[in-house]
Amino acid sequence: MTATAEHISAPSPAGAIDAAELARLPAPPARRLPRAAQVIWFGQRQWNFVFANRAKFGDVWGARGYVPGRAAVTCHPDHVQALFTAPPAQVPTLAADSPLRPVLGPNSVLTANGPRHLRQRKLLLPAFHGDAIARYERMIAEAAEREIARWPVGKPFALAPRMQAITLDVIMAGIFGIEGRPKRGTPEARLRRAIREVVRASTLPGAKVAELTNIGHDEPVGLTSLALRVPDRCVHAVIAKRRRDPDLESRGDILSLIMRARTDDGETLSDHELRDELMTLVLAGHETTANQLAWTWERLVRHPDAYERLVAAVRDDAEDADEVIAQTITESMRTRPVIPMTGRRVAVPWRLGDYGVPAGTPVAVSILLLHHREDLYPEPFAFRPDRWEGRKPGTYEWIPFGGGTRRCLGAALAMAEQRVVVRAMARQLDLAATTTKPERPKHRNVTMIPARGGRVVVRARRP
Repeated sequence: MTATAEHISAPSPAGAIDAAELARLPAPPARRLPRAAQVIWFGQRQWNFVFANRAKFGDVWGARGYVPGRAAVTCHPDHVQALFTAPPAQVPTLAADSPLRPVLGPNSVLTANGPRHLRQRKLLLPAFHGDAIARYERMIAEAAEREIARWPVGKPFALAPRMQAITLDVIMAGIFGIEGRPKRGTPEARLRRAIREVVRASTLPGAKVAELTNIGHDEPVGLTSLALRVPDRCVHAVIAKRRRDPDLESRGDILSLIMRARTDDGETLSDHELRDELMTLVLAGHETTANQLAWTWERLVRHPDAYERLVAAVRDDAEDADEVIAQTITESMRTRPVIPMTGRRVAVPWRLGDYGVPAGTPVAVSILLLHHREDLYPEPFAFRPDRWEGRKPGTYEWIPFGGGTRRCLGAALAMAEQRVVVRAMARQLDLAATTTKPERPKHRNVTMIPARGGRVVVRARRP
């Protein structure tokens, strides 16, 4: 973002320090609450947790949560820049300790650290950039038209599962090279159904208990283990089918690419390693974007000025329609980021403003707090897409996709999906909220989703 003078945060030193400087700096302040109490508070009401702590302590404070060790939490852009630009070996990701690790496995591009992560990232990068995105846009448009045509008029429904149907079709097309929805009876079709069921089950009350019991495990246990049996069988069936494909060496889909990949020792990936990568790509590649779309419309239907501005630009084919769509999406991702926190574990002593933390400390960045800083965003709690007129998101001020070497691989695809779907919905549908009260954020694993799925009602369809 090109910030004006009044929108610049006061500088705050951050980065690697030596033992002598660490000894001179105090530790971040923290609440005197047991770890269990903080885990429950954070897991059930992260929004309240982070804003309450910032109000009490400022930009930096300590907490105990899912990740082993006493963590430091920050929301200052200078601290974000220091973490995102440091050598990867100094700041390995906290994803390796996240609640998603037992679900996705330890071998994927999301949960791996070090050389393995960099190798997998380099391999997958071409599938999510440039010409590949242009090819996906046609699939996105077709999936959106197919899904929107099924929505009822005058009957309230939740947008999140409807958005998931679109984004799941798109990501599966990219991974498996399937045009449209998988054919009935195929391993891919069974996997699609299994993934939808896992996502649905993750919103049920018992899911939080299952999440807590899996903390610290590499492999799923309890209810999570049971829930993953069917999708795991489906994934392995897809892998077995592809291994038998005589055209494997010439196929350009993501699955074929990673099946042909070689480890540093010249070996191909095992079925277990492939399973982790596929689960990560399918789950992380569709569910976050779907919920971001649900949040966008949850915000729009409760803010008439923003809604009417978007609809008018799209339906009038205005010259600035693309910009208005982009501004709306950017503001949605600022105010309701689906991933509300990211982090690293510093391998050396580290400074965060007035405080210091020793090597081995988890350092979490609250994306929620960063995106609601008054010094960066006047009226930070207002939903105002027009605030982005003539401005671009700042690299260390707007970070819904994370940053540095861990920036989301699928960011370009996610933005393309949102642009195409928002345009289609704005052109074809008159939407309204089902209640005047905004939907509260509901926290599930590492995501923040609309508590009621983004419920709307279609008042009318447009030709």
